[in-house]
Parts: sequence; structure tokens; C-alpha cells
Amino acid sequence: MTWAIAAKLVAILVAVAIGWIVGRMRWLGGGAAGSDSDPARVLANAAFFIFVPALLFRTTARLDTSTLPWAFLFAFFVPVLVVVALIYAFERWRRRPGEPVTAPSVKAITAGFGNTLQVGVPVAAGVFGEQGLAIHIAVVSLHSLTILTLLTSLVELDVARERHSRTFGTTLRQTVRNTVIHPVVLPVLAGLTWNATGWPIPAVLDEVLQNLGTAVVPLCLTLIGMSLAYYGWPKSWRGLGGLVSAKLLLIPAVVFGIAHGLLGLNGLPLAVVVMLAALPTGSNALIFAQRYRTLEAEVTAATVLSTVLYVATAPLWLALLAWVSPW
Repeated sequence: MTWAIAAKLVAILVAVAIGWIVGRMRWLGGGAAGSDSDPARVLANAAFFIFVPALLFRTTARLDTSTLPWAFLFAFFVPVLVVVALIYAFERWRRRPGEPVTAPSVKAITAGFGNTLQVGVPVAAGVFGEQGLAIHIAVVSLHSLTILTLLTSLVELDVARERHSRTFGTTLRQTVRNTVIHPVVLPVLAGLTWNATGWPIPAVLDEVLQNLGTAVVPLCLTLIGMSLAYYGWPKSWRGLGGLVSAKLLLIPAVVFGIAHGLLGLNGLPLAVVVMLAALPTGSNALIFAQRYRTLEAEVTAATVLSTVLYVATAPLWLALLAWVSPW
């Protein structure tokens, strides 16, 4: 862990702290936590319906699939998606009476969605250089597309099943509709469709999308702090430690085992995909929780806690990788 990377982590925590101060002082209003006038919810909706869709559409519309390192992508996404699906299945199996039907998906995204931009890019650039950053960016380009689409489909299936439990056809139609007409999935599908045409994005539209997309990072960081101020720390920490452990330890261990043990990755590619898997929880998990009004306090706490603990776990993974397969 270099001083440059540590400084990036401190900068992230400072941005979160600024959001907490704004929320604590109620400078944006004093709506009750969880209500429609709650400023943290208003900001989350702005991110979910305006800024994140712009970023996702522009990213997928400009994606050059011919240059993607498919072997590295396979080594990262297959184990991550499998573990995320297993966490979802486990949480759904043990869901307690009275717990929201959306809780398993929210817990799964908290354990599986990494902070690939605010933390991941500085780490990749600072530790692995330009070549490692190129692999990192290739994975990031599909990160939201895969994980968010999977969990959106699962949560919408659960919601539709609860509302329309009598007929399979009604449940299926509702799930497909709500999954496709969704602020995350729809811009991704639209971006991929545009990408398939081979047309460039018009300059004015591209400028608009870029301006909106650049707001995602600072907005999400301050949103974490504001949510912490409005919702507070969770009343029960039951399960929270498990989600953070899964994010920082379990998922990178599975990625390491499959990428190195089964697929034979070594050196720089192995190090990049493992460190991608070892990143702390990303702010999109909180936006997802806000969208479904489920476990906001728990997800906020997990995001902050995993970011702080990452300072300790990242050097351990780097040391293991340097020992097993130096890059």
C-alpha cells in the first residue's frame, strides 16, 4: 500500500465525511429518513435515474469488444457472479419473517459489487502501471453490466413473485418488464444496441452524457455520508461482518483459486483480477438499496467499513500475489 494509494483512500473518506456533515447539519432539508422528502433518497434517485444511466449508456455505446481480454474477463466474472448468486440464494433461504423480499439481492450486491473506479483505478495505476490499468479498465467496462443486470433480474423476480404469486405467466411478464424498463438495464441495452450499429455518438449528445456521467463519483461518495447521517449505523450488526468478509476475503480468494489454479493465470493478469475482486463495496450498492428502500443503514455501514478495512486487507493480497506469482 503506497502513500499515493493511501491518499486516495483518505480522499474518499473525506468526501464521505463531507456528505455526513451536510446530512448531520440538515443543510439540504430535514425530511424524515426513508420518506420521499429525505434528501439522501432524493440524491439517490437523481443518481439512479439521471447520472448513472448516462454513464452506463455512454460506456456501453463506446465499448470496443474486439479489444477486450476475454480470458481475463472470464477469470474474473465467472467466479464473482457464481459467488454473488450463491450469496443471494443463501440469504433468500435464511430470510427471516418480516424481512423485505428485496433483502437477499441487496445483501448480495453489497458483498459482490466493488468500488472499481474511486478505489480500483488508483490502485491499478499505482501498483501495476499502464499495462495493469488497461486490464482493469477492460473489466470495469462490463462490471455494472453483469452484476447489476443479474441482481436487478433477481430482485424484480422476487418482487413480482410476491405481488403475483398465483400465476407463473404473470410473474414472468412482470419480471421481464421491470427488468428491462429499468434505470440500470435499459441504458445498457440501449448502449449495446447503439454499439452494434457502429454509429458514433453525436458530439453534442456525447458531451451531455460525459458531463452527466462525471457527476456519478462525487455524488455517490457524498451520498454515502448523507445516508450515514440520516439512517445512522444499523441497530443490528448481524450479518454485516459476513458481507464485508465476503467482499474483502471470500470473493478474491475464489477468484484467485479459479484464475490461478484452474485457468493458469500468472503474473500481472492474475494480480489485476484478484485485486479487482478484493476491492471494498462500491457506492452503487447503496443506490441499489435506496432504489428498493431496503437495508440502507446496513449497506451504508458496510460500504464505509469495507473501505476502511481495505487499507489492511489490500497489502495482504498484494503480498500473497507477489509471493505466489510475481508480476
